[in-house]
Amino acid sequence: MSTSTSQPQSKAAAQFPHRRYNPLRRQWVLVSPHRTQRPWQGEVNQSSGFSKVHYDPECYLCPGNKRAGGHLTPRYESVFIFDNDYAALLPDSPAPPPDASPLLHSERETGRCRVVCFHPDHSLTLPRMELADIRVVVDAWTEQFTELGQQPELCYVQIFENRGAMMGASNPHPHCQIWSTEHVPDEPAQETESLKAYRAANSSCLLCDYLKVESKEAIRVICENEDFLVVVPWWAVWPFETLVLSKRHIGSLKEFKDGEKTSLADILKQTTTRYDNLFETSFPYTMGFHQTPCDGETHDEWHFHAHFYPPLLRSATVRKFMVGFEMLGMPQRDITPESAAERLRAVSATHFTMR
Repeated sequence: MSTSTSQPQSKAAAQFPHRRYNPLRRQWVLVSPHRTQRPWQGEVNQSSGFSKVHYDPECYLCPGNKRAGGHLTPRYESVFIFDNDYAALLPDSPAPPPDASPLLHSERETGRCRVVCFHPDHSLTLPRMELADIRVVVDAWTEQFTELGQQPELCYVQIFENRGAMMGASNPHPHCQIWSTEHVPDEPAQETESLKAYRAANSSCLLCDYLKVESKEAIRVICENEDFLVVVPWWAVWPFETLVLSKRHIGSLKEFKDGEKTSLADILKQTTTRYDNLFETSFPYTMGFHQTPCDGETHDEWHFHAHFYPPLLRSATVRKFMVGFEMLGMPQRDITPESAAERLRAVSATHFTMR
């Protein structure tokens, strides 16, 4: 991977089409900054505001309410975790019939799906929660990752949050999901191979080296604390995509020191607050942690990180769609990562509803 610092600051890179390489996925991203000038006549989505309802009697995640199939959500006062009532994976799925052809190949996929309610207050989101409450969520994530990762039939634990209806969230109550799978899913599997290949070629960690490059250049850095750095990655696809990197080379939540757990809570609050402040709305995104597979192998190459994929493009109502060339050719973006980082850096770390 080239670490040249001349290209990103050049006029050509800022104004004219070029492509950037993503070493984690080993693919290219087309950057077309001149397209930001085009008029928008496409779909405009309704902006999603903040709920002022602390308890919704119709919400199946609010304390004391009934869920699907008659399950009762207890009157919890902190984090609440349960097996998903509509799980995408089952612990006892049978093997499919033998393949009729090598071109029609299938495999069994067992697993477990859980829901983690962050807080009993229906109106909250991560950026509006107290730091101490987010730290409780981090502790819950750590416990779940450790417990599920110890089950011999599971090889990967994917923790992710979909926020906002446009990102597929079926319920606005503050929560996330955990899907643990029999096989390592494609995205972390691809990152594993990239991290291994880089380590073999350079005798170092890809993301440790990348963190040094971003810290030195600084133009894509949004915020940081003692243990984490947040950047709009050089290869970002989504308009305000961010990458959260641990400063220490650690593979998973279960390796965190106590202070690092608090730092993770802090950096998540900082990042999501800046998202909300950018367009003064409840900013939608998909966020997930990528960490060491639990497949029984040694993964010294792995470096803990989180991806934020938000769809908003120009305002709280205009979003990015993955269509056309992106679906048939390669990922493409209009706003340069440097411009996106500058805009996120410029907004306050204090939530706009608290100012």
